[in-house]
This record gives sequence, C-alpha cells and structure tokens, in this order.
Amino acid sequence: MTTRSVSVTGLGMTTPAGVGAAATWAGLLTGIPTATPDPRLEGMPVAFSCQIPGFDAVKAIGRRIVWRTDRFVHLALLTAREALADSGLDPAAWDGNRVGVVIGVGASSQDTASREYGHLARGAYRALSPTDVPRSMPNMAPAEIAIDCQATGPNFAVSTACASGATAIGLARDLIVSGTCDIVIAGGSESAGSSRLAAGAFWRMGALSTRCHDPAGASRPFDADRDGFVLGEGAGILILEETRHARARRAPIRAHLAGYGTTCDAHHWTTPHPEGRGTVQALRTALGNAALAPSDIGHVNAHATSTPANDISEAEALRAVFHTPPPVTATKSVIGHAIAGAGAIEAAVSVLSLTTQTIHPTANLERHDPAIDLDIVTKQPRQQRMTAVASTSLGFGGQNTALIFTSA
Repeated sequence: MTTRSVSVTGLGMTTPAGVGAAATWAGLLTGIPTATPDPRLEGMPVAFSCQIPGFDAVKAIGRRIVWRTDRFVHLALLTAREALADSGLDPAAWDGNRVGVVIGVGASSQDTASREYGHLARGAYRALSPTDVPRSMPNMAPAEIAIDCQATGPNFAVSTACASGATAIGLARDLIVSGTCDIVIAGGSESAGSSRLAAGAFWRMGALSTRCHDPAGASRPFDADRDGFVLGEGAGILILEETRHARARRAPIRAHLAGYGTTCDAHHWTTPHPEGRGTVQALRTALGNAALAPSDIGHVNAHATSTPANDISEAEALRAVFHTPPPVTATKSVIGHAIAGAGAIEAAVSVLSLTTQTIHPTANLERHDPAIDLDIVTKQPRQQRMTAVASTSLGFGGQNTALIFTSA
C-alpha cells in the first residue's frame, strides 16, 4: 500500500498586518503591533482592536457576493483566491470531485445577528433580511469558496473555537491521506474584531486586555504584565495537495504537512488545563504522525493569546514535550486574535518561517514572565536553521490542535 503524503502548494493571508501573504509577512517581520482605536467599537469598555488596513470587500470580491454574505466569508473568499493563484492550480482544468474545502469558522455573523434581532424585538418583520439565514451559516465560507472555483468534493465548516482554523487544516490532511481528495482548500476565517457583541461579551468574561490607554501595547504574550487578548480579524488559507499529484504537475512545493494532532482537555469550559495536558498530547500525536522526535522541531509558533492562564499552560506543555523548547514566537502580539482564523494564519506563518528560515519577533515582550521558561524571539527577526516547525492552537472547551510542517 502506497502512503499518501501532503504538501503545501499555495497559501494566502488577509490580516491586520496586510492584505495578502507577502504584506502580512512583511508586517510581522517589523514586529510592530497593529492594535488601534476602532470606530466600530466606539463607546464600548474596550474600544480598540486589530483591523485589516485598506480592505474594500466590494472591490476585492464584487458587490453581489458582498450583498449576500458576511465579512467572514469576504475574508475567506479573497484569501482562498490568493492561495489558489499561488498554487498555480487551474480550477477549469481540475477534477472538482477530487477537490475539497474545509474552513474553520467560529462565531461568524454576530453583527448581522445583532441587527436582525433588533428588527425582531421591534416587531419589524418586514425589515428582516431574506439573506439572514444563509449569510449567518458557518458553512457559507467553504460553500462560497466551492462555488467560486467549482470544488465539488467534500465541503464543510469546522468549529473548535480558537483552534478551528488549525483543526480544519488537520482534517483536510486526513481527507488527502485517506484517498478521498487530491487537493483541499483549507484554513479559517473570522471577523469577530468588527463585532460589538463579540467585543462586549469577551470583555464581560474578562478575556480582553483593558489597556485602553495603550492599544498598541495591549497584546503582550508571555509578558509579566499581560492582561488579556486583543480582538483581531482575518483569514488564512493553505492549498494542501497530495505530494505525487503536486509533483506530477511540477508544482512549487512550499512545505509538507507532516503531522497533525488534536485533543480535548476535558477540564473546563473556558480555562485550559494548568499543565497543558491536552496540548502535550496533541503535540506528541503530531510528532508521531510525522515520525519526528521533539529535538527535530526547530521552532514553535505558539497560540500565545496574552491571557494569564493560557500563556502559562502552553509554556508548561512546551516544556513537557520539548524539555528545552526551540525558539518560540507569538503572532497574536502583532495582529491580535482572529479567533477561528488564528490557527490557519499561524499555520501559514509557520510555513513562511520554514521556507525563509526566519522567525518573526514577538511584540511587546518588555518584562518576560519569570514563570515562563521559553526562548522567545523578540525585538527583531531571528535567522534560524530548521527543517521542521510546529504550530499550536487552543480553544474554549479544552480544544487543542498541533500541526507540524517539514521542509520540501
């Protein structure tokens, strides 16, 4: 029996660091945080977020699609188009039945829900939008991508909270390894940063940083003065392809998706296990998938939300798995927390770290928490020889996902 391996042949990103993978990567390398006052959140207890600069949805994907869909779909579709272009694949020439789409989505249409509930509360039934049901369904992100490129294979949305984007990529790998698909468009998208409901709810539960006097300094993973995460938005998409299929068409292979592990803490509805046991097992499963030892991993892109409990738990897990962990970075320090999109963005960033042999710096690490014994890249990018990298993603409900990428 021939083993099917999985390669990354294209990637796209739309984030607060920039529209497009190249712009995002360049922004991350500066280490300059993107959090600023957000006029969409004006008057709220926390009125800042990380926003995507210069994103014009109508110009990017067309007025009709924008009319019938929500922002999380706009981001996913634009990013999928970039990833497909990067891969060199021509949807007009492929067998659509062998192409899947798996997208991680979390809260999706909270802005739309708030508006429509307002109409309902007033009894203004005629004001309810006829597009409300389809535009609020999480599966509209993968569905619109499939319509756009005629991908007629498996198509579904994944919801594992803030690990959703990474879990989608892992499940997409399984579709290829099992022989179900030759190509899967996989990733995550979220627009919670634009939602007053999301901002208010996360603030009320104490998850957001309240550093209102200094938005740019608010997302500070692993710092002793961290007090919560900063809402962001964005999408990350990878084109995963069966390796022989990619080589047959002489595709440029960026990396291999060698390992995937996913677990549940089964500990608490929002708080991670204090020793990071689920994260430990997810990483060990991913290492086993990849047939790698912990010492083979040259870098970890950590989930690192900048919340007190998460950063400690994740650091404990990395120490347990690696003993002396490799260099770590925290992408959320620059672009905030894109919720379901975060793990997919960080997977794409991990691939770029591997292909460029460069780790972007963690922003705002001014006073390293003495309880966190990690080698955290900060101040400036670090050149690092590496043949394998890991990306970890955690979520409410005790969700844990680990992905491992290896050099092409």
